[in-house]
Amino acid sequence: MIPLLQAEQAVLGGVLVDPSQLDRLAWLTPEDFYRPVHRALFAAMRRLQADQHPALEAGRKVPLAWVTDTVAEAERNVRGLTASYAHTLVAACPRPGNAPVYGRMVLEGAIHRAVTRHAVRLHQAARADALQGEVESSLQQADVLADVLADLARRWGTEPRPTAPAHSTAPAAAPALTGAQAAEDEEFLLRVLVDQPDGMNDVVAWLRPSDFADYGHGQLYRCLGTLHHRGEPIDQLTALWEAQRRGLLADGTLTVDRFQQICGGLGAGSAEHLGERVMRSTIVRTAAASARTIGDLAGNEALAPGQLINHVLHALGPLDEVRARWRNATAPPVPLSPPDPPTGTKRAVAALARSRTRPPAPFPSAGAWPGWTPGVRPALRSHS
Repeated sequence: MIPLLQAEQAVLGGVLVDPSQLDRLAWLTPEDFYRPVHRALFAAMRRLQADQHPALEAGRKVPLAWVTDTVAEAERNVRGLTASYAHTLVAACPRPGNAPVYGRMVLEGAIHRAVTRHAVRLHQAARADALQGEVESSLQQADVLADVLADLARRWGTEPRPTAPAHSTAPAAAPALTGAQAAEDEEFLLRVLVDQPDGMNDVVAWLRPSDFADYGHGQLYRCLGTLHHRGEPIDQLTALWEAQRRGLLADGTLTVDRFQQICGGLGAGSAEHLGERVMRSTIVRTAAASARTIGDLAGNEALAPGQLINHVLHALGPLDEVRARWRNATAPPVPLSPPDPPTGTKRAVAALARSRTRPPAPFPSAGAWPGWTPGVRPALRSHS
């Protein structure tokens, strides 16, 4: 029998013999069991514990009702369970007091299965994004996997820390999720950058040569980035000369005809928009490659859970790096606040505020002046 199934039977048998072991298995959940019947039995034990079954009273001999009630409760959610299987579980437990150790074995198997399951989901999300030209599903599934790893590390009692495998083999070739459209986008971008050198300012901060699926395209972009960094002019001749200087013509990475095919002609378009399309393909390829690496790690039963979690976090590192550059590329521009006016302007504004024309005072009403009536001219004072 598979050791993992023996461990599941042993932990269940230990709890059937000694229900108090449930208090020492608080970190174990029914979902951690592989077989559905085992999940149903452990869930039944948890429900009876919540209902304060008499068998859980301290110092009391375990009654037979604990076994029969557990089986009866589990039968509500699973078929084919019989009372005789409970005796099989009891017989499979070497020592009931070792139930927490057997539970750790169950949790270890659950961790490997959980990582495998989410690696498959990440790869499926990458394939879906490749067909739709999107990246949101891949990035969201990567976040879900990271959260799952943090929860598994907490339950296992380890500190999540990205760690590279000690003996890492050469990475497998990334799955070809992007096809001819990605190659066309890369060629179109290079043509635009040669024809419109100012476009390098829009992409050089976040686009890398490794983002190109075609190695030759990436090396040609490196040549353009070198010219841009040195402040030298970019055109077909300077780019071809830089490619020759780097040995790309000598080693067969590029040929003159291939260079003319990529960079010749008019490059009309937005370098930033094309660069984002290349980045989308990069995210999809990186997510798929990470998923394959994670799946291989999860399939290695020799890895302890702590090692597995840390190696998987390390495998997600390239995707995190690409995501950071993607956010930099697609982040909306930060609005600039208007600068404060010069000191002289502030003084002029204050002076104008003090010199504003004040409204005229209201004309006095009747009775405000003694002896005066509106419409009646006062008598002139005699000088005689």
